[in-house]
Amino acid sequence: MRGLFCFLVLCLLPAPAGADTGQTLSIDEWEVPFAAGRPRDPAVAPDGSVWFVGQENHYLGRFDPQTETFSQRKLDDAAGPHNLIVGRDGVVWYAGNRRGYIGRYDPASDSLTKIKMPAARVRDPHTLVFDHNQQHIWFTAQWSNVVARLTVASLAIDLIDIPTDDARPYGIIVAPDGRPWIALLGTNKLASVNPALLTITEYALPDPDSGPRRLVATTSGQIYYGDFARGRLGHLDPASGQVTEFAAPAGDGSGPYAMAVDGTDRVWFVETGPRPNRLLGFDPESGSYFSQTDIPSGAGSVRHMTFDASTNAIWFGTDAGTLGRARLTAPASAR
Repeated sequence: MRGLFCFLVLCLLPAPAGADTGQTLSIDEWEVPFAAGRPRDPAVAPDGSVWFVGQENHYLGRFDPQTETFSQRKLDDAAGPHNLIVGRDGVVWYAGNRRGYIGRYDPASDSLTKIKMPAARVRDPHTLVFDHNQQHIWFTAQWSNVVARLTVASLAIDLIDIPTDDARPYGIIVAPDGRPWIALLGTNKLASVNPALLTITEYALPDPDSGPRRLVATTSGQIYYGDFARGRLGHLDPASGQVTEFAAPAGDGSGPYAMAVDGTDRVWFVETGPRPNRLLGFDPESGSYFSQTDIPSGAGSVRHMTFDASTNAIWFGTDAGTLGRARLTAPASAR
């Protein structure tokens, strides 16, 4: 199937007008041929294939970019898979969000293992991320108010309660120093975990109305987050605790959601408030936006993205039922 479409310190900075102002990317999208799936949260496997979940139709999907073909592995338990990651061994791990487990799927043997949560109060695994050596998987459980660590070798799970009630831990990443960072959507806070002690440190953002949803880290360990509630891109310096904010181009209702950071530390996020959704590129060095590109399908919402360094591309799924790829152009300074 061919691609369907081609193409505290507070600092509120204006953004340039127009689509793809820097000529920095082209977007391809493919219609996912499975009914009512809400395809989302893709991850690139070692063989170059792209795995994703069908949240509403309960499947694991696979896309081959070379042949532009799709296949799926149906889940039989209405798991509502929310997110997946793929290891260097090709094994797929997914969040069985509606059934309270982490799934391990080996495509080579078509074998599936379900790792239940160690406590009934933890019912909704949400977003997964590997640590740097892939010995552990860190994940959030939004409504259970927990961040957790799964040890890959033993399948044991350690639970860590968020100190703030109803914090709604959402997006999670692992920074270059090995510390997990979490966006606490129900609060105006970010949090980090000490991986040796399994203790949490919370960082309050200046505005009490903030609602951080996703976040990324640059190679120097600087944290950028999308303030979904207020339409801002935020920067937290972990060393100083200083926060800087940049107004999203679409304003207060821009709804920054999916985020990624590329191989040259440029920050990308999707404004889900505008129709169509827009993919934004932000340069931390200049503190300005350099690229704005409408997503051709309209997207509905882009909820999570992943950057693939081997192809210099960002992959995403959309509520419009498409799988998308944004192929990036390196900045002039890196050419």
